[in-house]
Amino acid sequence: MSKLVQISVLPHHLEDEDHILNKVFEKIELRNDDVQKWNIRKRSIDARQKKVTYNLQIEIWLHGEDLPKREVYTIQDVSQANEVVIIGAGPAGLYAALRAIEGGMKPVIYERGKDVRSRRRDLAALNKDHIVNPESNYCYGEGGAGTYSDGKLYTRSKKRGNVLKALEWFVDFGATPDILVDAHPHIGTNKLPQIITSMREGIEKAGGKVFFESKMTDIRHDQQQIVAIQINDKEWIACDNVILATGHSARDIFYLLHKRGIKVQAKPFAIGVRVEHQQELIDQIQYHGDDQNPYLPPASYSLVEQVDGMGVYSFCMCPGGIIAPCATGTDEVVTNGWSPSKRNNPYANSGIVVSVSPEDLPNYDPNDPFVSLNFQKKVEHDCWVAAGRTQKVPAQRMIDFVKGNLSSDFPKTSYFPGLTSVDLDKVLPEMLSRRLKAAFVAFGNKMKGYYTNEAVLHAPESRTSSPVCIPRDPLSLQHVEIKGLYPCAEGAGYAGGIISAAIDGINCMDRILESST
Repeated sequence: MSKLVQISVLPHHLEDEDHILNKVFEKIELRNDDVQKWNIRKRSIDARQKKVTYNLQIEIWLHGEDLPKREVYTIQDVSQANEVVIIGAGPAGLYAALRAIEGGMKPVIYERGKDVRSRRRDLAALNKDHIVNPESNYCYGEGGAGTYSDGKLYTRSKKRGNVLKALEWFVDFGATPDILVDAHPHIGTNKLPQIITSMREGIEKAGGKVFFESKMTDIRHDQQQIVAIQINDKEWIACDNVILATGHSARDIFYLLHKRGIKVQAKPFAIGVRVEHQQELIDQIQYHGDDQNPYLPPASYSLVEQVDGMGVYSFCMCPGGIIAPCATGTDEVVTNGWSPSKRNNPYANSGIVVSVSPEDLPNYDPNDPFVSLNFQKKVEHDCWVAAGRTQKVPAQRMIDFVKGNLSSDFPKTSYFPGLTSVDLDKVLPEMLSRRLKAAFVAFGNKMKGYYTNEAVLHAPESRTSSPVCIPRDPLSLQHVEIKGLYPCAEGAGYAGGIISAAIDGINCMDRILESST
């Protein structure tokens, strides 16, 4: 049985194997000759003290002990097997399909957007010409929002499934093995598209099917059992099991389910702005002035504050990152952030958002499943109008926002479509702006230098999670009223990122496999 040893090393010793082993031998009574194999099992930066270190968990196998053997994902032929329908080719849909193949079923995926290669042209048009394709954008297409959402792979959902298995499958399809070690694993938006494509090619090689530009436009159930779905307003597909993994922005799906008498309900979500600092400043703050250390990566941060009974917190922090336009409709503006694998851009950005419950909203109606969604839509539309009905975003320097001053100019921004100077007090609902102002001041007290007029607020950050829940039974994972319908991942309100979505896809497929035996 292997031994686990916790040690700390200075950053410049991270690649020094002799130094690492000597630190291990200081903790346990072993010699180098006793060790058959060792590796770093977990790695994380500890910047709590002035001297920044790496915390390492070292796993050691002694001579005579059996070494572990990881099972690599294996493609098997399921072309003649029973089919299972999956709606959406994001992380949840792709992982559900991979699990179906592993379990001996043939996955058939219907994705409303385009493949990765074709999708790039629509993203270019969005960034350069402010043209929003409602069916092909940062949220819709091969890999879903996960393809262009930075590639952060950490999750707090440890109890919901096998996190290691989900990470290992990423490695099997091309990700670096470092993601199995880092406490906060990250792939990078520049590398994710090829990995997503490899997954899809593996599904197709096994005999599964992936259909792009194939949108679910209707659904049919009989005696509380799914019987068919419709694609592109034309073809009806008979099915008795459907994994619905459509993502948090597929609003038409919520409306469709409601129209067909399938229960949906409002849920809490979060909304605010995306804040951009110079990465150099964040490094100086977090690394206590040791920001020129070549052995340290671009620094991140995590902030939270309670303001008048609501949480205000950082979301999807992207060191060395870029702010991207993520609208899915032509009359809205939405921001999100991502980083390339090297995180080597000069900017750091993060969503700073306010937790909102349906009951907090001015037009709350307990019988209205779309009260949160309507609030989200109004903020996005109002920001679009304020920015000139383009994909420019309303923007304001941080201290200007807090003090109520219109910003006369801006530092350079990573947001390619551009900025429009706006008094965000006149765009954001008061319940949001008041709490954001208080939080920025509080964050400046926690991180000296964070509260600065060199930081720019880009509005809005509104797609943190789905504002609608598609309720399901916690054991069967089927809809609470409709058998055979498996609401899955972010679009149903049961995940919050790439890995938790992937795990939820696996879990939903597990239930289908169990019921088919």
